This record gives sequence, structure tokens and C-alpha cells, in this order.
Amino acid sequence: MAERGCPLEAVPLPAEVRESLAELELELSEGDITQKGYEKKRAKLLARCVPLIQGVDPSLQVENRILGPAQASAPAPKQPKPRPSNARDERFRSDVHTEAVQAALAKYKERKMPMPSKRRSVLTHASVEAYTPPDLHSAPPDVTTGLVQHQHAYCERPQMTSVRGVPRGCRGSVLETAGGVPVSSRVSSKIQQLLNTLKRPKRPPLKEFFVDDLEELLEVQQPDPNQPKPEGSQMAVLRGEPLAEGSWPPSLLAALQQWGTTQPKAPCLTALDTAGKAVYTLTYGKLWSRSLKLAYTLLNKLTNKNEPLLKPGDRVALVFPNSDPVMFMVAFYGCLLAELVPVPIEVPLTRKDAGSQQVGFLLGSCGISLALTTDACQKGLPKAQTGEVVTFKGWPPLTWLVIDGKHLTKPPKDWHPALQDAGPRTAYIEYKTSKEGSTVGVAVSHASLLAQCQSLTQACGYSEAETLTNVLDFKRDAGLWHGVLTSILNRIHVVSIPYALMKANPLSWIQKVCVYKAQAALVKSRDMHWSLLAQRGQRDVSLSSLRLLIVADGANPWSISSCDAFLNVFQARGLRPEVICPCASSPEALTVAIRRPPDMGGPPPRRAVLSMSGLSHGVIRVDAEEKLSVLTVQDVGQVMPGANVCVVKVEGTPHLCKTDEVGEICVDSSATATAYYGLLGITKNVFETVPVTAGGAPVSDRPFTRTGLLGFIGPDDLVFVVGKLDGLMVVGFRRHNADDVVATALAVEPMKFVYRGRIAVFSVTVLHDDRIVLVAEQRPDASEEDSFQWMSRVLQAIDSIHQVGVYCLALVPANTLPKAPLGGIHVSETKQRFLEGMLHPCNVLMCPHTCVTNLPKPRQKQPEVGPASMIVGNLVAGKRIAQASGRELSHLEDSDQARKFLFLPDVLQWRAHTTPEHPLFLLLNAKGTVTSTATCVQLHKKAERVAAALTEKARLSAGAHVALVYPPGVDLIAAFYGCLYCGCVPVTVRPPHPQNLATTLPTVKMIVEVSKSACVLTTQAIMRLLRSKEAAATVDARTWPTILDTDDIPKKKVASIFRPPSPDVLAYLDFSVSTTGILAGVKMSHAATSALCRSIKLQCELYPSRQIAICLDPYCGLGFALWCLCSVYSGHQSVLVPPPELETNVSLWLWAVSQYKARVTFCSYSVMEMCARGLGAQTAALRMKGVNLSCVRTCMVVAEERPRIALTQSFSKLFRDLGLPARAVSTTFGCRVNVAICLQPNRLGKLAEQGTAGPDPTTVYVDMRALRHDRVRLVERGSPHSLPLTESGKILPGVKVIIAHTETRGPLGDSHLGEIWVSSPHNATGYYTVYGEEGLHADHFSARLSFGDTQTVWARTGFLGFLRRTELTDASGERHDALYVVGSLDETLELRGMRYHPIDIETSVIRAHRSIAECAVFTWTNLLVVVVELDGLEQDALDLVALVTNVVLEEHHLVVGVVVIVDPGVIPINSRGEKQRMHLRDGFLADQLDPIYVAYNM
Repeated sequence: MAERGCPLEAVPLPAEVRESLAELELELSEGDITQKGYEKKRAKLLARCVPLIQGVDPSLQVENRILGPAQASAPAPKQPKPRPSNARDERFRSDVHTEAVQAALAKYKERKMPMPSKRRSVLTHASVEAYTPPDLHSAPPDVTTGLVQHQHAYCERPQMTSVRGVPRGCRGSVLETAGGVPVSSRVSSKIQQLLNTLKRPKRPPLKEFFVDDLEELLEVQQPDPNQPKPEGSQMAVLRGEPLAEGSWPPSLLAALQQWGTTQPKAPCLTALDTAGKAVYTLTYGKLWSRSLKLAYTLLNKLTNKNEPLLKPGDRVALVFPNSDPVMFMVAFYGCLLAELVPVPIEVPLTRKDAGSQQVGFLLGSCGISLALTTDACQKGLPKAQTGEVVTFKGWPPLTWLVIDGKHLTKPPKDWHPALQDAGPRTAYIEYKTSKEGSTVGVAVSHASLLAQCQSLTQACGYSEAETLTNVLDFKRDAGLWHGVLTSILNRIHVVSIPYALMKANPLSWIQKVCVYKAQAALVKSRDMHWSLLAQRGQRDVSLSSLRLLIVADGANPWSISSCDAFLNVFQARGLRPEVICPCASSPEALTVAIRRPPDMGGPPPRRAVLSMSGLSHGVIRVDAEEKLSVLTVQDVGQVMPGANVCVVKVEGTPHLCKTDEVGEICVDSSATATAYYGLLGITKNVFETVPVTAGGAPVSDRPFTRTGLLGFIGPDDLVFVVGKLDGLMVVGFRRHNADDVVATALAVEPMKFVYRGRIAVFSVTVLHDDRIVLVAEQRPDASEEDSFQWMSRVLQAIDSIHQVGVYCLALVPANTLPKAPLGGIHVSETKQRFLEGMLHPCNVLMCPHTCVTNLPKPRQKQPEVGPASMIVGNLVAGKRIAQASGRELSHLEDSDQARKFLFLPDVLQWRAHTTPEHPLFLLLNAKGTVTSTATCVQLHKKAERVAAALTEKARLSAGAHVALVYPPGVDLIAAFYGCLYCGCVPVTVRPPHPQNLATTLPTVKMIVEVSKSACVLTTQAIMRLLRSKEAAATVDARTWPTILDTDDIPKKKVASIFRPPSPDVLAYLDFSVSTTGILAGVKMSHAATSALCRSIKLQCELYPSRQIAICLDPYCGLGFALWCLCSVYSGHQSVLVPPPELETNVSLWLWAVSQYKARVTFCSYSVMEMCARGLGAQTAALRMKGVNLSCVRTCMVVAEERPRIALTQSFSKLFRDLGLPARAVSTTFGCRVNVAICLQPNRLGKLAEQGTAGPDPTTVYVDMRALRHDRVRLVERGSPHSLPLTESGKILPGVKVIIAHTETRGPLGDSHLGEIWVSSPHNATGYYTVYGEEGLHADHFSARLSFGDTQTVWARTGFLGFLRRTELTDASGERHDALYVVGSLDETLELRGMRYHPIDIETSVIRAHRSIAECAVFTWTNLLVVVVELDGLEQDALDLVALVTNVVLEEHHLVVGVVVIVDPGVIPINSRGEKQRMHLRDGFLADQLDPIYVAYNM
């Protein structure tokens, strides 16, 4: 055991050492010694008594492998119980490694990680076997220490949405910590735990950087100065023995003809059925005659329009099942005789086979139009309705030719094929799948084919009429070279064992060796392992006839354990140790090296025990300290006869490696393949490499072929292989082999949760580096907790042994990974599915925090440049101060009218007197019928009645606050003016949602309370709702102030209409909940109200003959102003479309615009989105109904956010068919301190004709990375990281805007990012109250610049943006200043010292997968939480976790902490269509989202 790098436990320790160890353990447990000290002392104690293994070569720990008599007689260790047949693939089994992994895991304290929480329905994943997992209540148990899991109490889910979704049931849970303190949620306690795990720094911080761009420098990992470097001398080219000059036939076909005619009865090939019975033996005579028949048929009997279908050199596909070697051999040699090029491929089973499309690409690029197959196989292929074989995905159209005897024509006596000598023409093409999944054809010439057969004959010592048992696939690789080609040269009898027989009876090959007294056998280490599991009770087998047991995958470092175990067991059954001959091969170089039996003069076998850490740096070292992470490899023998071999550096120029350095093995020989068919570029790189010495001189005048094998040359000129280039993953500067990582995962016990042979490891590139992904198939009976436990142990083991982090570990249901043709996993297809989000895992663990070590340094805030220096800097740079204003009000109209229109109640009375019958409002319902109208006089009279009711019934005096709780309509407008008529202050409130009282009623109550309303005006229906039993469950009915319904108030005139003493008296309160969840009411004076109306009137050219259509909520902001104020002020007619009506009739708004020929219309983003989603495909039907939007001059989206360019553009495109002018759609901008800062005026109306409308809004592209640093950098459209921003409309008359620094409050220059400050007569006069945050916002309305113009009083909008002077000119002839809004300051996320706008991250996430319907992000402590709505099957939920993590890392350089996957409609959205991220965050922390899956990224 010790020779295999065994850990210490196997050596019996002396009593005194054991005592000292026990004392040490005690010291450690009592805390008297540190873990490090303990390990050091323990190592010292053990060093005395563990004998060191003597190595042969200082750089290699190598020893003889042939066991001495003493070892040979030792009893074979007891074999483990045979596993069920599905416990396959023990290529990677190694006791040493298992013990190493156990020891590594023991070093980790049992560190609990938060377990992902998953909805019950997802647990029952659609697996191939239906199974019932054990019941875990309704949610997986909590992993938080000491938490008690209670049964979930079901409660109503609070619903914050107004436009989306109906409430659904949710589950909340009450937890207690060990101390009995209640915890609000399962989620938050888990997150707390996650935070604790993240506090431990994982890797040392890195020093150097490379420039990725000016803003963010990705850390470039510097090589560790202490890493091992190669110290040996430069290697010399290794030359194999010369190829013997014998009496070789001139070609392989000549050999076939010779044996076919002189020894026709000699057996050539025996085929077995799945029961192990010999079904047919092909003799040499039969092979020759049948191949001739096929060649004659192919050349003479196939025509296309009287032309022969095939000409010499054409490629032909060979499609034969693994169970039919006889027909394959006939087809192969028939093609060679007809001078055609056979291309053997796998039998396609379904239209969606793994890798099938790439095989189709290969067939197409080879120009193949004919496929040869057998009758039985052709019948089994999927058929189209016509009875023809279907065309497989990506395949060219093929003619299928069945080659069973009855379909072939006997050639005439005088017909003989042309048997040419072996030359450079292509003989056959073998397919090869690369690491990326592309399939290429490796072309082998006739000369190479013959040379390969000759060198194999010489190396293996094949002699005439031997028997060979072949377990491998005969279509390619060693199975083809030995079992189909070299066998013909030597008249060998091959016994072919099909894969299906091996699955049914893993001992079959050993039994056949015994029955046929075979001298040679060709196997893989897997076959040896399977036969070990099945060998008990088989006493009568004997392997004494074998002189050669070729292990075809000897190049897999993990084959050594199978060879050892096999020898251990079968030595007693006549197997001689020297018979085992591992070999190394590759599709490009064919056989590279093979171990010679000692009787042929080969050196004794050796093995090397190598440090994995050294290997990861590409050097060969014996591991002295860390006995755990070692790789034991066996030699794969000597170089092939007639070949020269060298080892070159993997990357860059192919310099020769040093003797103690690992590199790629290259071969120069006449027996290698010649090219990748049809691919000249990569052919040159691989088949025509010229290795050079350190001085740059070529080592040979002949080119070498790269083998794709990584290894080195050991003592006695033996070749050692440590891995394959295809499995190489370069993480940081270190190289890891996929097979080694698989081996480590397999050594983690207990293995009962996953299938052994169904593990794939590959790397994906994320953020400029390879990241390791491990995917395994989970057994159906494994519980959530078991799997999670196993996954966390695998992470720890790989971290400990390979010193590399795993980026993602995914478990998929049984039998769902794509299979390779003969067992095993199709790794490239698995990787493809992972990257496309098509893997459908049932468990995922992502660890980006530990793996991603090249993130940019967190930004250090520099000491701020003072405001004065900023101005001077701008002046020096020639930049103007960023300041802009709308047109001057004084020049625009006579001040007399402005004075007359100072108070809105006066305006309404004036209109009722002068134009009593002029219609002001039309209200539409869902059917499009007018449900109520209001002329000037009707509105005036209704308002008088309301005023009378307030003074008489409610006994309110002037100045009292009144809450107006109405649905959108004329009643609301009348109640508003009624309040103004009697001097009360109206507060408009959205009524509660009858189906969702629990969440909407408290908001109503809160506004009524906070606004100190003395009375509530409403309709009868809402009054009943407020006093109903359902409402009483949420709000005590006795706490409401007086409630008046205005449905049947008596017709009374008010004694006198109140006239405010001054314009600065409060007119109304505007309450709104911000997206950050803050309820804020702003005070609007009469002066501000009339100034607002005047600005809008001038900007939009509103006068009495105009009609405008409004589809907005009338409760706050610009929506309220347009709905209730502007028509009265300007006299135009407003067609009112309540947004809730669109839920029953989406086309209502567009129909109304068309019907009333509205030139100007206003809507919100949520309305626009409903139309784009609901009507996108129905434009033709709308046109039939007569909807025509060519009347629209301007369609403005009312918003308090950055313009959503994608939505406005898609809306314009969709409804272009209905006549919507391309330039009509534009955006507006307002906020709490000033509800209308920008509006794009009517660009196609009278002003436009006069040239006063101003230019079209401009779009610029800014660098998203610069924005994070609060800088604006303009870039070209389409450049990486570019973000389009469009101007938010034109600044209103009388409005001045300046950009101020967020911290120093100094003015900023043109195109600098800062806070938008506004000064205007219609600014609100202050907050009535900011609920919960009164003191913080005193300066929002009265800010002054710290430098420059310090006199002007500004209001701070709380939005980041910039001003940019454009090349366009305004009406005044001045250059136009465009205002760009970037986002709300309150919404931004401060992460890694940078400022992120949630919308940017969300846009990236939505693009990551087609099933993501919506997304919202927020931070919790220092974690980024991403919530995505899944629009698809719950089974696909876990696919999103990795894709979301990848895209945020790649595009934003942020590590996602938690990914929450929820149902559509869970993300709350307000009436303006803005996401309520803070509500969502509260719901997440209170565990009210009922998520499908919550993934905690470690």
C-alpha cells in the first residue's frame, strides 16, 4: 500500500507516538494550541515513524511495478460487494485519493452553509423514474443552527401591485432562534448565515492590474513568485526504434487479397450477440469476396441521371451499430477497394441526439451524399411519413444504401479492383469532437494507414493467426486500428465484444479470452473495473493464454488504479503482471506510445507520484509535505517504432520543454493522420508544428503533429501522460485537468446521492477567466438536504486538494445528461446546455465569491475637488456651466390675463359664465361609451353643491383638509373644485382595491391620517366598502373622520365662493408613494398651480378648440394636473380614459385617440406596455375596426424616471401600421418637487410650422462603466458597455435647471453627471410631511449653490442627470440644451464604492434567458439580491441561477449574493409602471414572496 502514496493511517504507529498524539488532540480540543501548531507538531511526530519512499529519479518518485515474490503471494484484499450495474465508470477510482479526500474534508470544520430554499412542487422534478421524495413538510427544513421549524401558517399575500395580478395565497413562517427570540423570516436568518460565511476572506488581495478600460481595471492575477519553476535541462527529441525492414505487403488491400485468396477458410472476425453466443464468423475468403461485391456495386450500379453517383475519392458515410462488426468490416474494405473514403459515424437514434448537428456539419463539409448501412439498422432509423429516413437536424440530404448480400451485385469474372500501393491519398476519415463541441474529420492517408499497422505489429509483436479479443468501438481509435486494420495485416482472428454484452455481462471478455485462448485483448480501464465487480463466484476463468492486455486509455492518469486492482484479483487466475500494456493515442497522431512486454526487450514498468500543486504550475515534483494531493501515474511505454517524440510548451511558440516540465507531446512519424479534412488553418497548427529550442532553432526539418496529450518523458525514455488538452482548465495561472477534478468529486463519501459515472466537469469563461463547473446526476431517492451536504463537501474537497474554487455545482435528475454513443457523458453538449440555460438542474450551488478573484478594486472615493476649483477647471477647459432654461414667461403673453387666471376657482366661474355649454370633460368606459360629461357650467354647479355639503353637512371651515377617495372620473374633478370653492384643501387618494383590501386600504388610511384630513368625500359604493366587515378586519371603522358620499347631495348653492387672501395660500396637497416606499405629500399653492397650468398650456399649445386624450391615473403629479387642472385653465376638451378600464379592453385608449382625432395624448409607461404586449399582434384587426392614429401630433409618456427607450421605440414601430407618425412619441419628466420640468411640445403643429417647437429629442450613448463613477463619457452607438439615453423632453417655459454636485453642491460643467436642481414658479412650496422622515428633507425646496450664483433658491429633484448643449438650435436661435435623466438617487445601489442604477442590472438580467419575464434588484446589507419572474415551467427555474450570475459578473463586475425566482406578477409595480423595489425587498425579508427557488451564491 505504501508504494501507492498511501496516507499515514495504514502504517501501525508505536505506542508512545500514539500517546503523544492523544495528548496533542486534548490540547487542541481545550484551546491550548492553535490548529496550525497542532498540525505542525503532529507532522513532526509522524515523520519519525513513517518510512519515506525512496525515488529513483530526484525529480520523479518512480518505482518498479512488477511485484516481487513476497508481494505477489500476499492474499488479494477482500473485494467490495458488487455494485448494481448502474454504478459504472470507476475510471477514477483510487483508494489513495479517497483517503486523501476524506482527510482534506476532515480539515474543514463542519461549516454550515445556507441551503437553497425551494418550493415543494419543484422538488418533485420530472425525472425519468417517477419517485416520491420523503415529505419535508411544505418546505425544506431550515439549516440555521438552533432554529425551530414550525408548520407554515397560511395567510393572504400582501399585494403592492395596482395594475398587475390578483393576490394569491402565501405562506409566512414564524421562527425562533436558540435564545427564543422570534425571527421575522426563514430567509433573513439564512442570509445572516451567508453573510457570516462571506466575512472570511478567501484569497489574498491581488496587486497588479491590466487596463480593461479607463474606468474599471480588472485585477490581472500575477504569477505567485513562490510557484515552482522547471529547473531541468532542455529535453532532447526522443527517437523510437527504427521500423523493421520486413517483407511487408505493398498495401493493406494487398494483404487482404493475399489472405482472401490463399487462406479463405481462416477466421477473420467473430461477432457475438448480447447473450455472448457467436452469431457469425467471417472468414478471410468471405471478407474478400463480399468486399469485392460491394466495391463493384458502388462503382457500377449506382447512377444519378445516367452518371455514376460516385467517383474515386468521394466520401461515404458508414452507419453501423456497435453490435455489427461484420457488416462494418465489409463496408470499410468495400469502400477502400472502390477507392472511396469511408467516414464511420454513430447510428443516429433520434432527431435530437447529443452532438448530432455537429456530425451533420461534418457530413456536409465532407460532401457526403451516400450512407451505407444494414437492413436491420435502416429499419430502426426514425422515418418520415413517406417511409424515407428522416433528415436529421443539420444533416445534408443522404441516400441510404443497404449492403446486405441480397442487395449487392456479383462482379463479372474479368473485373478486378485497382490495388494501388499505399500513397498520400486519403484512406478514411475518423470523426473527432473537440472540447467546444465542434466535430472535425481527421483524414488518414493510405501510407499512414499501412505505417500504423506495421508499427503496431512491431510494437505489440503480433504474429500470424493470433486471436485478439476486442471490447472497444471498432469504428474509431484503437478499436479500429487493432481490430479492423492491423488484424488484416497479420491474419489475426478478432473476437468482437459488443457494448450491450458488456453491460449485460461485464465478465464476457474474460470468458472469451478463456474460450478462444486469445493471445491479446484490447480493453479500457472501465472494462477491467466492471469485470472486477462481477468476478466473484467465477472460479474457472484463466487468463494464462494472454501475452498482451492492451489498456487503450492508459493515458488517463486514473487508469492505474483499475490496472492495479485487476492484477490483484486476476494474478491468481493466470494473469502475468508484465502482460498489462497501457498505451496512449490521439485521433491526430494515432498510437503515440505503448508499453512493450519485457520479453520484447522493453524496460520494466514505472510509476510516478506527482504533486498536484506542481502539476497545476506545469512542473513535475514529488510531493513531500502534502501527502493528500498527489497524482500517481503509470508510464504508457515507449515511443512507437519509426517515430520521433518531443514535449513542447502548451501556449505560444512550440519551445521544447525542460525535462521536469509538463507540456504537449508531439510526434513526427509516417504513421500519423495527415489533416483535418477541409480545414486548412487548424490543420497547419496541429499537423505542421515545428518545435524549436530555447534559442529558436527548429529541432528537425520535418514537421511534428500535436497529440493533444499533456505529459513528459521519464526515466528509461518512458512516456508519461498526466492529462489531455481537451480536459485542461486554466484558472488564474494554474492548469487543472477535468478528469482529476472528477476523481476528487467521486472520492467524496457518501456517494449514494449521485451516480458515479454520470459526472461532467468543464470550464466556462466568465469575466476573462475559466470557471469550473461540475454537473452530476442525482439519484431519485436523494433528499434535498443530502444532496446539498454532498455538494458542499465536494466544494471543500476540490478546494483543498486542487486549491481551486468551483464556480458552479449543479445536480440534474437521473438520466437527463446527454450521453456519448458508448456510455459516458457528452461533455461538450452538457456545457452547451448549461450556457443556454437548457440543463434543467434540480439543485444548484454557485460560489462566485470565492472563485472570482479578478474583480476591479472597490473604488476609493478621492478627496473631492472643491466647487470653486471645479468652476475654474471648467473655465480653463472651455466648458460652460451646465445650466438651461425654458422660454421666458414674461415675453409670452400679457400679464393681465395671467393675473386674471391666478386662482383656478375664478377661472372656472369665468368659463361657466362666458362659455357655459363648452364641454370640458368626456369620460369613457371599457366599451368606449361616454359615461359622463361635464360642460363648464355643469362642473361649476356640481362644485357648488359639494362646497355646500362641506360647509353645511361636514361643518368645515376654510383651510380644512379633505380626502377625495374617488375612482377616476368627473366626480373627482367636481369634488376637487368643490373643495376650492369653500376654501378647503383637497387631497386626492386612490380608492382601495375591493379584491385586495388588506394591502391597499392601509395606504388610504395612512394618507388620510398623515394629511390630517377632517373629512372623506367619496361615492356611495366606496363608502360602503370603507365601512364593510372586510375593511374592518384591516382598519377600525371608528377611526375614519366624517365620510360624505357626494352621489345624492341636494342642489344647493354655496353662500359665497371663497377667495384666497393671497396667491401663496395652499391650494391642494399632492400625495404619492415614491419607488423607494416613502409616502410624501407636497404643498401646492394657488400661484404654483396656475403657473403650472400656464406653462403646460404654452408648451402644448392648449386652447378651447383643442381635444386631448388622457390615459393616466388622476391622483398625483402631472397625471393629476392634466386630469383635473389643465382643461379648466386652458378650456380645451379632455377625453378621459381611466387606466383600469384597459384591463378589460386593451385597445380602449388607442380607439379613443382615433375616434376623437386627438392631436395630443398622454399616457403612462404601464399603459404603453399593456398596449405593446396586448395589441402587438392585432394591428391588422384594429385597422379593420377603423383605428387610425395619423391624427396624433404628440403622444407623451408621463414619468418620473429615465426614459425607457426600448419601450417607446417598440411602441412606435408596432403602431406605425396604424398611421402613428414616427416622431410622435416622446417622454416627459417631473418629480415630487416639481411635477412638470420637461414636456416635448407639439412638434408637428402650428409652433412647428413657425419653427418655435424646438428640435426633436436627441439620443446619446454613454459608457455605463463611467456612470458608475459618476462620470459621463459619450461613446459611439454599439460600442461595448454603451447605454442609450434620450432627452426627457423640452424644458417648460419659466423653468430653470442646473446640475449640481451631489456632495459639494457646486455647479457642474456641461456633460457632467450630478443632481438636477430646478427653479420655477410652479415648484411645490414644500413637503406637507414625508412620512417617517420629516427632518431629512428640509433643504429639498430651498437649496442654494455653494459657489457661483448663491442667491437663487433651487429645489433638489433627487435625480441624477446631465445637461448637454447640442448642435441644434432653439426657436430663439440659441443652441438647444438637452436634459438627460439617468436615474433616481434614492434608488441607486452603492456597491464596491460605485453607484449602480438598478435598471441597468435588470436590463442585463432580462436579456440572459428567454424565460425571464421581469426582474428587480436591491441590496440587503452588502449583498446584491436579484429577483426574477419566471415565465415558463418551474422545472426550468434553476437554469436561471447561473445565467443571472454570469451576466451580472460580465457586464457589471458584481457578484450576485442571492437569486430569487418567483412567479410572474410578484414584482410590485405602481400606477406609473415603476417597480416598487423597496416593497419587494420588504416582502423578501418577511418571506412573503412564495419563491419557486432561492439560491444563495456562496
